[in-house]
Amino acid sequence: MTPDELDNLLRPIPDWPKPGVTFRDIGPLLDEPKALMAAVAAMVAPWRDTPIDVVAGAESRGFIFGTAIALALGVGFAPLRKPGKLPPPVSQVSYTLEYGEDQLEAAANAFTERRVLLVDDVLATGGTLRAAAALVEQQQGVVVGASILLEIPILEGRQLLAPMRIESVLR
Repeated sequence: MTPDELDNLLRPIPDWPKPGVTFRDIGPLLDEPKALMAAVAAMVAPWRDTPIDVVAGAESRGFIFGTAIALALGVGFAPLRKPGKLPPPVSQVSYTLEYGEDQLEAAANAFTERRVLLVDDVLATGGTLRAAAALVEQQQGVVVGASILLEIPILEGRQLLAPMRIESVLR
């Protein structure tokens, strides 16, 4: 499937989660096996020749794409979770969202001296990926970049994350 065909599967939801915002629901893409396989293949392709030790996916849709990408690359997967979901010991970072604050946790030493590919479904403002990168770096890991299904350029998340390498399938 082409990126345009994948994009056509996204369901626009006007004025959600707040007035003036059109949410692009990836649910229909996830429900279509050929589309899901094509999306994962497109997310993997730019990273085939990049040395990667582990993929880290942000809760929760980063888990869907992250585990599939890790399997395709032949590396492990480390979940980035909301607080209190992982057994101790953990590393934690706090970050600001457009509507408040949140936190991400990872198993302690999950990224120590490892090359990490970050994965998420959407790049909007960049807050989640910035926190994920901070968590990797807190553990002395190296972020090689981020693989994203859908980037929303108007929200300028890519600029917040510069100079991180970011590969997105849809915009």
